[in-house]
Amino acid sequence: MTTQRRMRLGLSMRYHGYHVGAWRRPDVPAAGTLDYRYFLRTAQAAERACFDLVFLADSVGVRARDEPEGSQRRSAWIAELEPLTLMSALATHTSHIGLVATASTTYNEPFHVARKFASLDHISGGRAAWNIVTSWSDQEARNFNRETHLDYETRYERAEEFARVVTGLWDSWDDDAFIRDKASGLYFEPEKLHVLNHQGKHFKVRGPLNSAATPQGRPIIVQAGAADQGQEIATAHADVVYAMPFDLASAQDYYAGLKSRLVRNGRAPDSLRVLPGFTPYVGRTEAEARDKYDQMRQLIHPKVGLALLYIYCGDLSGYDVDGPVPDPRDDTGIRSIGHGVVRMAQREGLTIRELYERVAAGNAGRVLIGSAEQIADDMQQWFENGAADGFNICPSHLPGGLDDFAALVVPELQRRGLFRTEYEGTTLRQNLGLPPYINRYQRPDASRAAE
Repeated sequence: MTTQRRMRLGLSMRYHGYHVGAWRRPDVPAAGTLDYRYFLRTAQAAERACFDLVFLADSVGVRARDEPEGSQRRSAWIAELEPLTLMSALATHTSHIGLVATASTTYNEPFHVARKFASLDHISGGRAAWNIVTSWSDQEARNFNRETHLDYETRYERAEEFARVVTGLWDSWDDDAFIRDKASGLYFEPEKLHVLNHQGKHFKVRGPLNSAATPQGRPIIVQAGAADQGQEIATAHADVVYAMPFDLASAQDYYAGLKSRLVRNGRAPDSLRVLPGFTPYVGRTEAEARDKYDQMRQLIHPKVGLALLYIYCGDLSGYDVDGPVPDPRDDTGIRSIGHGVVRMAQREGLTIRELYERVAAGNAGRVLIGSAEQIADDMQQWFENGAADGFNICPSHLPGGLDDFAALVVPELQRRGLFRTEYEGTTLRQNLGLPPYINRYQRPDASRAAE
């Protein structure tokens, strides 16, 4: 008998939600991004709804520019908690939900990342995940002894080597290396210790990691982005990929391409979960959902709207905001997302004003507006037609956006047999339905483990 395939659901909980005006809602704590209890309430609500994981994106600097002038002072995307610190705190008050924190490969060292995420996995009992990102803004570069950020190719080249070093350090110890035999005085078996001795273009790291094999073998690895280099990193190392396609055909192409790359990298197609993101506006009826969407549109200050487009499209202040969106550029900060945003606007005939309203609604991601049945229909279509293994839910505002989804959409998915009613295991790896992790030195091809 085969087990029915079920969706995996993640919750992105950055800022006050994914709508740029979310902090202005009367039911949203304006200082919530610096309040541990605000995130705890969100994580516990997601756990009650049986979500697989909560995810906190991050940057290592204030990216919001004052372009156009007067926009920065109106942005709430300025101050926030550091993800690993927050996730360690949330780990002690949750028991099943996965905890995904972002750490940049551009302004960290591999040993730091390997040790911190191994510690989070131990603290949480096997629920830690590292979201691999590269840092792309000059604002971040200036916090780390640089005037400009690393070029596109170098960032990804460094990221690929970074990931190899981190995963190598996580394999420093066999699962049963620490015997802690008080009678003999032997704490660990030395033949089960592995020294990495990595020497590459960007890093020279000896090891071993001063930790131990973690409860789920190693932390889960998450990767976001559609760039070709990012897909190579994902299919070599990641367990979960966040994606941002806007339509079913694009999602199917991305999904099929990623699964094919997995096979070329010697991995099984089912060893990676692909979770496209979207922002839901859900109501008991479609009309109620559209009312919620329209209420949020009223919270967008025009200067903030134009500032939102800058990172994706460049400076549009010289264009008529009620005119068409110009062609995509290659010199913007997030090339892959920027091209997707512009092409979506051109395909749908949006004006610049309509585009910034759309971007504001879901922070440049896909937006679904409708009843629980309508949103579940869309999710089911993608899930059953080769476009997704699940979804990364990006609420417009927190906690209300999550509460709406948990109260309306989750029961509908459960009624259809598409989503769990209780957790299958205690680790994130188990709940994602991924196979147990085997240390490279304990695999059949262990003779090729060393670099």
